Amino acid sequence: MASASQAPCGLKTRPLCSNFTAASVSALGVLYRSDSPLALAQAYETRDKLIESHPELAEEGAIQIVIIKTTGDKILSQPLADIGGKGLFTKEIDEALINSEIDIAVHSMKDVPTYLPDKTILPCNLPREDVRDAFICLTAASLAELPAGSTVGTASLRRKSQLLNRYPSLKVLENFRGNVQTRLRKLNEGVVQATLLALAGLKRLNMTENVTSVLSIDDMLPAVAQGAIGIACRSDDEKMASYLASLNHEDTRLAVSCERAFLEKLEGSCRTPIAGYARRDADGNCIFKALVASPDGTQVLETSREGPYAYDDMIKMGVDAGEELLARAGPGFFNR
Repeated sequence: MASASQAPCGLKTRPLCSNFTAASVSALGVLYRSDSPLALAQAYETRDKLIESHPELAEEGAIQIVIIKTTGDKILSQPLADIGGKGLFTKEIDEALINSEIDIAVHSMKDVPTYLPDKTILPCNLPREDVRDAFICLTAASLAELPAGSTVGTASLRRKSQLLNRYPSLKVLENFRGNVQTRLRKLNEGVVQATLLALAGLKRLNMTENVTSVLSIDDMLPAVAQGAIGIACRSDDEKMASYLASLNHEDTRLAVSCERAFLEKLEGSCRTPIAGYARRDADGNCIFKALVASPDGTQVLETSREGPYAYDDMIKMGVDAGEELLARAGPGFFNR
């Protein structure tokens, strides 16, 4: 198995006891990224679940992890929106999957474009991790306690807009990119006074000791599909589809489908602050909350839907919420 410092890397599988290749995608990409411990952690989580459900895959060499360094990993000096958006993290991995260089691709779903390449399907979502964002700071216990003029580092327009909407006296350092370890190092070096990271990633990396506080859903609505892992394979690979179907967590798949239907309706990109979160309530119904915002946080438009926790109903909720916010935002809102 290749180490995390080597590139490229991925996962493969053939007949039962043969080479099984799985690829993983983390913050904004597909497969394993050579500089992303989180991507590798998600790959190992997928491998372990496959072995647990299919003991024959425990044989040595049955599963191989392949690391592929994507364009999005290589260019860290510019905002994603300026260099092509989320697709930069999937292009090389999609090509490897379609060309049978790997057999499955493990994605952080919040980083997957709403379209899938031809000849691929995404039949599996693993159980969702905590969807909330974590506040990390060495000097203050919460965002509210940060002194006016403090700088918060984040490359996420979603976080930036909601942050500035609630705390307009704070500043945001944009293009605060890099893996979790890189961003924590920049925080410790004093480049920023605080940062916001997905709690799910910190949990998967066993790094929650760095968390100062956790933001509530009401304070920071998550990104679409935040905390969810999705696994793709080729559309004509029935064996892989069968393996993945056995790992699928249906509640997560339905919630992610609702949120992505909302995102697709808005034609969301890296230039637009968009958030959406679907969950099952105590009565078993779906509660969906969504928002769009201006990048500077001066305008935040919110909506919500409630209905049966079933695929068709949840897709309709996502689309309907998107149509409402499109109408309320008006021409030009998404092209600033």
